[in-house]
Amino acid sequence: MSLIGIAGAGRMGTAFARRLIETGHEVTIWNRTPARTAEAAQAGAGLASDLAALAGSDVILISLTNGTAVNAVADGLIAAGIGGRLVIDMSTILPDESRAVGAKIAAAGADFVDCPVGGTVAPALKGQLLGMAGGSDAAFARARPVLEQLCRRVEHLGPVGSGAQMKLAINLPLAIYWQTLAEALVLLDDAGIPAEKAVGLIADSSAGPAVLKNRAQVVVDTLGGKDQPGTFDISGLAKDLDLALRFAAAGGKELPISQTVRASYARALAEGLGRFDGASLTRMLLG
Repeated sequence: MSLIGIAGAGRMGTAFARRLIETGHEVTIWNRTPARTAEAAQAGAGLASDLAALAGSDVILISLTNGTAVNAVADGLIAAGIGGRLVIDMSTILPDESRAVGAKIAAAGADFVDCPVGGTVAPALKGQLLGMAGGSDAAFARARPVLEQLCRRVEHLGPVGSGAQMKLAINLPLAIYWQTLAEALVLLDDAGIPAEKAVGLIADSSAGPAVLKNRAQVVVDTLGGKDQPGTFDISGLAKDLDLALRFAAAGGKELPISQTVRASYARALAEGLGRFDGASLTRMLLG
């Protein structure tokens, strides 16, 4: 059993806490807004009043919204002293941001692994996430036992930043999918085929990614006019799409389809759809 600290009590940070407690670990959690730690505390997590209280953990997981927040938490942990500790950042941020944080953590005498994950709360609670890890061989060897409690598969992809880069590549097709689904459904405008049947057939074919196979009813209900809360919502999809475009641009690469889809996400956010499932973007485009 390890003493595990978690920085970030959002949906995923809380799910990590619940899963790790269930698998026998002692967990302490910190969040900038303390009220958000209530669910983790109810599951048995201890509460850290500040980052210094978290820094004594054997392993520290970071699960935050963006690179700015991750960087600030890293500075706080370093100031508290983390020599000999292991820090695993499971946030989705730019690879360069991950490398910069990793360098600071290493300079403070701690091991660092970036390991963003594929999957949302439900698979996190079952230990069924997909882990994409970057770091030294030694750091990954330390991180692996904890990551295997959270992931059905975890791959060591290379040095720090490799995990972040892989995560952007995995999330990009999903962000684009909701627009391509709208264009596919345009072809059925006058066919008289019920949405439930059309979505079911698409989900059961090569045109149906896992998100559609798992959430077909959510898509049907959304197309019927009832926007559904998203486990990976439009705000999150838009954020990761923006990260992918920024990363590509920094490397002199072009993503023309992604650039076009970005405008659709901007419109969806402007229409107040940020907290809803990606299918709400499809519904919006179908008008």
